[in-house]
Amino acid sequence: MAEKSGSREKRNVVRGNRPARSRRRSSRSGRSWFHRIPSWILWGLIVVVAVVYVFFFYKTFVGPYSFRWKALYGDVVYPAGKVRGLDVSHYQSEINWELLRNADIQGAPVSFIFIKATEGVDILDENFNLNFYKAKESGILRGAYHFFSTKSPSEKQAEYFCKMVQLEPGDLPPVLDVENLGVYKPAELRREVLTWMNIVEKHYGVKPILYTSYKFKTSYLNDPVFDQYPYWIAHYYVDSLRYEGEWKFWQHTDAGRISGIDQYVDVNLFNGTKDELMEFCIKEPADTVR
Repeated sequence: MAEKSGSREKRNVVRGNRPARSRRRSSRSGRSWFHRIPSWILWGLIVVVAVVYVFFFYKTFVGPYSFRWKALYGDVVYPAGKVRGLDVSHYQSEINWELLRNADIQGAPVSFIFIKATEGVDILDENFNLNFYKAKESGILRGAYHFFSTKSPSEKQAEYFCKMVQLEPGDLPPVLDVENLGVYKPAELRREVLTWMNIVEKHYGVKPILYTSYKFKTSYLNDPVFDQYPYWIAHYYVDSLRYEGEWKFWQHTDAGRISGIDQYVDVNLFNGTKDELMEFCIKEPADTVR
């Protein structure tokens, strides 16, 4: 047995097998290059990576919405103007109209309110009828808007709006809210929007208001034919509107707070005086004026 054991050790030496202590020493000498980098270089790399990450996060998630963060946390910037109003839908839940009629926006009363009426060809906002009635009872100029759907023919949408919304003299003109391209190509969308506008104008005898963002309008509705319609521009969280065309209303925030409404609400500014706003409303038919 002793001779066999000695022979095995000799064979191991011949084959290149080394004792355990020698293998551990070899393992230490073959450590990753990472462990041989000076610590000050490693910390420098960590700082650079952190700075790049913070910059990317800010540019992607914070910078574009910085005005919204300010708006949500109380630092709301209201543009100059005295004729202010709101637009609401069922998302604002039940409105306390008694509080709202006595509320103010930056010292100005609520002069007008647009109320969501319809969407597509079969959706009536669940709070429309109550809100529409209460607005008039509260002495606030009221208007109604239709949310345009790209899933239904515009002709049918216009007919549905006209059927469900009974605008009266003294009300604001009807509004078409266009916010997405959907299945349409730009030319198709323009045709569909124009169809809605023509039908509604013929029904109420007044040109409808076109609501959309400046970016959407210039991208998809950039046609002189739409210049004939009053423009309600959506552009949030800025204290001045950089738009060279004509506009009637400016929706400048969706994070407004006001007495009578518990949720955030869209706040708007009319481009003119209160008398001009009254003049902008639907008139009595000519054959009824004495």
